[in-house]
Amino acid sequence: MKKQEAKVISGETNKLHEKHAKLSKPEVGTFGRNEIAILGTTCSNIRKLAYNIIRRFTNYKMAYVDADHKTLDDTEINNNRALANGGSLEYTDKITFQRVDFKNDLSSFQKRSLFNEQDLIIVNGNHFAANCQVVVIDPVKNLEKKKENLTNVRLILLKEKDTAVPAFLQSLPNYNNIPILSIEDENGLAGFIKSFLDKSVAPLNGLVLSGGQSSRMKQDKGNLVYHGTAQRGHLYSLLSRHCSKTFVSCNAQQASVMEESFPLIEDTFLHLGPMGGILSAFQQDPNAAWLTIAVDLPYLSESTIEYLVQNRNPTKTATAFLDPKGEFPEPLITIWEPKSYSVLLQFLSQGYSCPRKALINSDIQLLKAPDDQEFLNANLPEQYEDALRNLKAT
Repeated sequence: MKKQEAKVISGETNKLHEKHAKLSKPEVGTFGRNEIAILGTTCSNIRKLAYNIIRRFTNYKMAYVDADHKTLDDTEINNNRALANGGSLEYTDKITFQRVDFKNDLSSFQKRSLFNEQDLIIVNGNHFAANCQVVVIDPVKNLEKKKENLTNVRLILLKEKDTAVPAFLQSLPNYNNIPILSIEDENGLAGFIKSFLDKSVAPLNGLVLSGGQSSRMKQDKGNLVYHGTAQRGHLYSLLSRHCSKTFVSCNAQQASVMEESFPLIEDTFLHLGPMGGILSAFQQDPNAAWLTIAVDLPYLSESTIEYLVQNRNPTKTATAFLDPKGEFPEPLITIWEPKSYSVLLQFLSQGYSCPRKALINSDIQLLKAPDDQEFLNANLPEQYEDALRNLKAT
């Protein structure tokens, strides 16, 4: 094919790509949401810094990314590996940890999926780039050779106390706001990491799940009145007091009626029940955590919502209550962290559209509800009447 023809096809391809849906993308780097590359010193010093950080933050999920260019000389070991015999992936249960070896290179998309649930990814910046950097001023390394990777320097560490910060670093736009510490200051480094992690906690949005057909109730459950106003508005008001932004999920028919009543998120994942509403919210804002509550909870109180928010654990995939029987997570009122977006999509790709199934099989924070009765829902006309009587009696 001639070069000119190739250019024409490439141009047509680019135009076709512009027609694809413009989705909101998660704020991720090379490996994941929160990553820091350490560079400017030897690999052994970088590993030491990384391991010291990991030891201090055992309540977080932390990953370390490095490269090993050494080749195994032991032919017998190599020949006994599946990869050396033509395999492309080998999984080994090492009892105290799990090991997966890949033969093929991982794309950036596969890497982000692999590191999705990590709270912090520490990267050896001598080998890989990351969206944030900690730089070490060390006479044995020429940091200026890596200056194209210094896109977002957050911390400067001095290997020797009297070392001057190079001029090219002082010319960084945010230089005056970058803290400078000694590489030996372990407490100072730990304080920086804690601040970095705290700032990375996603804002909390609220979502009233009300996009169902209400076929059993025979009328829109969001329009039922338990507390002097329509349930949809009542729950929206409760969530708004505890969330940065609050929305009501709805189907297309409801959207045409409610468009001026509340900020809406119309279901784009159709016929999936609550899972569709949750995924539609993440599709709109994948960088927020979502506190979702079902519209058919007439007994739910603000104090229970407040308790959930106060006990949120951002290091987990989600924070949820145990159901009244104390057996399974209760998906009707849950905080879904940004990392759960990918998890829910993976469950969906395997044929599961049940949020409870996702909670059961994920690393979540489970809470005991202050009052289990608040999880009683009303899906039938007689349950609606019972709720009216019970609420009136209290």
